[in-house]
Order: sequence, then C-alpha cells, then structure tokens
Amino acid sequence: MGAYLLRRLLLIIPTLFGIIAINFVVVQFAPGGPVEQEIAQLKGHAGSMGLGGSGAGEVSMPSASLYRGAQGVDPHVIAEMRHMFGFDKPPLTRFWLMLKGYLTLNLGRSFFLGQSVWSLIIQRVPVSVSLGLWSTLLIYMVSIPLGIAKATRDGTRFDLVSSLVVLIGYAIPGFLFAIMLIVLFAGGTFVQWFPLRGLTTIGSASWPWPDRVLDYLWHMVLPTTAMVVGGFASLTMLTKNCFLEEIGKQYVLTARAKGASNQRVLYGHVFRNAMLLIVAGFPAAFISILFTSALLIEIIFSLNGMGQLGYQAALQRDYPVMFGTLYVFSLLGLIMQIVGDILYTVVDPRIDFSARR
Repeated sequence: MGAYLLRRLLLIIPTLFGIIAINFVVVQFAPGGPVEQEIAQLKGHAGSMGLGGSGAGEVSMPSASLYRGAQGVDPHVIAEMRHMFGFDKPPLTRFWLMLKGYLTLNLGRSFFLGQSVWSLIIQRVPVSVSLGLWSTLLIYMVSIPLGIAKATRDGTRFDLVSSLVVLIGYAIPGFLFAIMLIVLFAGGTFVQWFPLRGLTTIGSASWPWPDRVLDYLWHMVLPTTAMVVGGFASLTMLTKNCFLEEIGKQYVLTARAKGASNQRVLYGHVFRNAMLLIVAGFPAAFISILFTSALLIEIIFSLNGMGQLGYQAALQRDYPVMFGTLYVFSLLGLIMQIVGDILYTVVDPRIDFSARR
C-alpha cells in the first residue's frame, strides 16, 4: 500500500501541471482581460467627467491623469497597465513564474481586491466547507438508511412512494427551492423564522460560545436544506441497487440456509460489501458539493464562499485568483481521490491496490 500511495502522490505533480497548463492556454485566447477592463473603466470615467461629474476616486490607476478624453488612452498608460499586471512579459515567462510561485505555495495577489490569494481563500473557505460538509453528511445520513429500506422492500408501496418523493426533489433546481424557502420562512411572504443572509448574526462574536453555535446552526438551516434537496436521489438509488445486487448473491443464500437472521445477514454480511462503493465515494462527493453546487446558493443567501470568489474572479479576469483557486481545488480533488482509495481498503481489507500491475 505504501508504494501505491507514493506513486499516486507523485502522479499529482504532472496532473496539476496539465490542468494548469491547459487552462492557462485557454485563458490566453479569452477576450476582455484585466488591461481591457481597466481601459473600459478609464473611458467610462472620462465620459462621466465630460458630463460634468467630478470622477474623484473612480479610477485606481496612478496615471489616470494621462487619459486624453474620448480620443483614446495614452499608449504610455496602456504600457504602464501591462507592466502592472505583468503582461509586458511573454506568456511562457508568465506561466513559469506562476508555476515557480505555486511550488512555494505563493499564489500571488489579486489584481483588483488588493489582497493575497491565500488570504481571500482563507476568508471564504469556512463558508464553503460549512455548506459542503453539512450537505454531504445530511445526504448520506438520509440516503443510506432510505436506500437500505427500499432494497429490503423492493417493489412495495413504500418503495414506489419514496422513489417518487426523491425524484421530485431531484427535479427541483436548488436555487428555485432556495427562493421558495426564503418566501416561506425568511420573511418573504409568510413567516420569518430564519435569517436571510450570512452565517452569523452581527455582533455575535461577543456572545457565549453555546449561543454562537446555535446562531451558526440557525443560519445554516435554509442554505443547507436548499443544497441537499436534490442530492438524495442518486445516492439513495445507488445504495438500493448495491444492496439488491448483494442480496441476490450466493453467500447470502448460504447464510440464510444456515439459519442466520435477516438482520444478521443484512448488516453482518451484505452491509460491508454493499457499502464499499458508497463509503469510498464520500470524499469525491464532498469535493463535488463543495466546489460545484454552492454558487447560486451563496448568491441567494449572500454567503461569501469560494463559489462567489471564483465567479467574481472569472468575470473580472482576476487571473491570480482564478488560477490560485483552480490550483487549490485541483490539489484537494486529487488528494481526496487518494483518500477514497484508502477508504476502500478500510471498508474491505481484502482490497490491495499495491498488488495491481
């Protein structure tokens, strides 16, 4: 197992390099980079000045006074912008400088937010981890028992009704369900039982820790509910199908023929084999929910998480934030795949990855 883990860890390096290189090449052909956005901002600033506005404080460029009105931007200003953003260097040089920083875990500084990428990530990670972790745990806590119950009652009315319920939940978009929750329970039309935004109440930092925990859980109810509503269907059906497949195998018939009770057969023999794929997939499911499912929920509930950070960086062409978050996401995803392999061996010790050729 040790040799296998070492190979997987070493494989992270070329995989990360390929992911970053491909995205770097794609970005080079994307229109509307940070220089173009600053030029557009300067033109809009000059237009407002021409209409009689003061324009004070609207442009952060130090050479904004060189702007020559509606005739265009001074070439020296453009050259200064390109130097400030690092675009005066060839693309290959910029790529290697970026990789050199990543080797030392230096993700650079945001073009527009005035902070290091690490500080921005550290500020936003608690929100995304809260959403991802609670959502994943709730989905697993509900879907696994429900899937087992459906497998043991396959074809009954309970199986049909529960399938209909989870499929309806799967069909409802998470953001639409979030809006419905706000209308019903956050002061939209009916009652205001839950807060509308944020993870904590303003001023709660000075409260006793039990009150802070309750306040945090109170804020998490609606966003977590909106995220999990569509996540039950796939895991529930996967659990059911895994158990049905195992229940029909020869060793189950043998155990029952020897007089083992149904509970002993189900949880003493079937459970470990059926749960192999489900438990080992937990890290991948957590990463998927953490980084791909929370954007609209964060926007609707005004949560400053990683989804909003990446979305805003893409709109603004804030390349250090874009590539920094991509680097962190990819690294976590690759590590979680290795954790999933380790879980395989924990759930079923008979699996030996090091024996594979």
